[in-house]
Amino acid sequence: MDAQDKGSDARHGPAEPGVPGPRAPLPGPAAPADGPSGPEPATPPEDEQRAGAEERPRDPSDEPRTGVAALSLRYRIGAALALAVVAVAVCVHLGMTFLHVAPPNTVSKKHSETIADWIYPEFEQNWKLFAPNPLQQNVSVQVRAEIRTPDGGSRTTGWYDLSAQDGRDIDGNPAPSHTQQNELRRAWDFYLSTHDDDNRPVGLRGALSESYLRRIMVMRLDRADAAGRDGEVARVQVRSRTTQVPPPSWSGEKVSDKAVYRVLPWWLLPEDEARGGIG
Repeated sequence: MDAQDKGSDARHGPAEPGVPGPRAPLPGPAAPADGPSGPEPATPPEDEQRAGAEERPRDPSDEPRTGVAALSLRYRIGAALALAVVAVAVCVHLGMTFLHVAPPNTVSKKHSETIADWIYPEFEQNWKLFAPNPLQQNVSVQVRAEIRTPDGGSRTTGWYDLSAQDGRDIDGNPAPSHTQQNELRRAWDFYLSTHDDDNRPVGLRGALSESYLRRIMVMRLDRADAAGRDGEVARVQVRSRTTQVPPPSWSGEKVSDKAVYRVLPWWLLPEDEARGGIG
């Protein structure tokens, strides 16, 4: 009996050549042990989420305001007005300073009083702009003293060349002090600017310039021990020695090599200065 004659319960033997066997059932999706029975939505990777967030444009209005933008309209208007006032003041100051240091011109001559009221005394400049005149003279400031001795007598010292002393201190010094470079020179310039050719004070600063120069002289004499062990300085006298800077050999210019002296009157020292009260 053939296999076709057997009932439906008959076991099928190995398939014959050319006849397909029975198909195995397809496996179904595996359900999670503790999770819900329904399918879960797929979650994109974290990198894709971050990239998507960066691609979304930001609204500038969402960012917090800083600086002047954080102020209210009233305060912003006040800040703008304050900045405008400061800008105008800076421009005016720069313009006044420029006219003060620039060579004389039509504008500076016409408004000289206004420029002087703005510049003096807080913003005074002692230099000129655009090719200032270089010094063409050698000026040496010298001093001598009258010494009062313990026995009631007096003697007069020789002339101390203070400018030469400053020059020796500066020469070869990589970092000379401001005192060595400018103290004596500025004190002498201050005196000349406040006195006429007859050594009479001009203006209110004449007495101040005399006192300033005299105190410098006393300090320098004290450093040089001009009074000795028992003496004291009673008076001082200052003079300047001016000579022309010799021109270069190729210029052909002729100048006098004679020294010109300006001798100031004797200054009597107050008691505190004579005894070293100036520190």
